[in-house]
Amino acid sequence: MANLALISLSIFAIFFCFSLQGNALSSCNGYCRTLNDCSSQLICIGGKCNDDPDVGTHICGGGGGSTPGDCKPVGSMTCNGKTKPTYRCSPPVKSSTPAILTLNDFSEGGDGGAPSECDEQYHDNNERVVALSTGWYSRGFRCGKMIRITASNGRSTTAKVVDECDSMHGCDKEHAGQGPCDNNIVDGSAAVWYALGLNQDLGRVSVKWAKV
Repeated sequence: MANLALISLSIFAIFFCFSLQGNALSSCNGYCRTLNDCSSQLICIGGKCNDDPDVGTHICGGGGGSTPGDCKPVGSMTCNGKTKPTYRCSPPVKSSTPAILTLNDFSEGGDGGAPSECDEQYHDNNERVVALSTGWYSRGFRCGKMIRITASNGRSTTAKVVDECDSMHGCDKEHAGQGPCDNNIVDGSAAVWYALGLNQDLGRVSVKWAKV
């Protein structure tokens, strides 16, 4: 009889514990299935609670929501004789976010390497598409979304996010032998550069981008 009571008490304790877990909100990197599973201003990305890129929170110190001082290199990589820092984060997303526009060929056989990560497709150079640095890409959170890019000459255009400009990895076939991206890159197709009236020979140009 005593054993039965002990077993019943144990089952109740386990049930009570799971009930509490089910009602609790997850913090940074905690398991989640919906947006309501995360505490504070966190968002569910890839099954884990993380900073919300659209809100610009920096509670977890990553995922595109960190402050410039917090966005520090996590390592480095030597590729083609050059050593570059690697980043998991990017500068905070604002209503108008400063960035460096680079040129990428998203077509098959182009310098983009593998197919675009968002849709596993190659894209023609006439399409206005971009890849974003790892922090801004935010584990695919911005896949398929449109952004507006504005150049210093006053011209602007919209483009679709189709890929990640990997700030953590590189120097392999998937990345067409290129090193890791900087953490503030908007990697645009030729069509983006054309729409902005920019000379592609420049290679790198300061721009600003915003959510559409």
